[in-house]
Amino acid sequence: MADENNAEQGAGDAPAEPSLRDALGAAAAKNTGLGAMAGETAPSGDALLRAMGGVRGLCEAVLPGLAFIVLYTILITPAPGTAVPIALGASVLIALVFTVWRVIAKENVTQAVAGLVGVGASAILAIATNRPVNNFALGLGIDALYGLAFLISVLVRWPIIGIAVGYLYGEGVAWRKHPATYRVAVISTLLWLALFVARLVVQVPLFLAGNTAALAITHLVMGIPLYVPVLLVTWLLVRDVYARKNGGTASDSMSPQG
Repeated sequence: MADENNAEQGAGDAPAEPSLRDALGAAAAKNTGLGAMAGETAPSGDALLRAMGGVRGLCEAVLPGLAFIVLYTILITPAPGTAVPIALGASVLIALVFTVWRVIAKENVTQAVAGLVGVGASAILAIATNRPVNNFALGLGIDALYGLAFLISVLVRWPIIGIAVGYLYGEGVAWRKHPATYRVAVISTLLWLALFVARLVVQVPLFLAGNTAALAITHLVMGIPLYVPVLLVTWLLVRDVYARKNGGTASDSMSPQG
């Protein structure tokens, strides 16, 4: 065990690994929203909203999908030939508006561009294959990749949430040497894995059955409404374990370092 710890310390001294670990930690913190929660001493609506990219980020995540399901549901019976193009077109147009808005305001366009690319690629796939349900194929694939990454991280004993927390609180890989913090990192990572698995278990059968309307609804319901409680539980677990580890209060443990 001592040899393993020494090997980890030695690897941490190499100049390339910390930068790679920091990059992975930054990506994990951003994708899970933990970065926006760092420094909070109590659950906060403002912090949760920041974790979703603010009001605009929330709209960017929800409105394209909402426009699709509303227009598709309204038009599919009276105008089945135009329901899909109109619904997909509205979805892409909304994503484009948000992207242009950010460009004009000279704000960070990464989230908006990523959303636009995802919405556009999904729409092209659905139209090109003449299968409306394929509008959700890309999203299901991304959930599967995220789930696989979180699973592998646990199996190789580098849980993604631990990497994110180590990056946020400036402790590198020290969390791996403390049973309590390592255990919370594993539990939290498995919690996120359960989120992705739940989405796939519910949505893949609908996708295979070609039930576009039901899939669109479950896609929305299992998006932000599931993301927020998982993020909140993760933050509570991390806050409490660091409070016990540091022998202080929960508020003392949640101040980022470095």
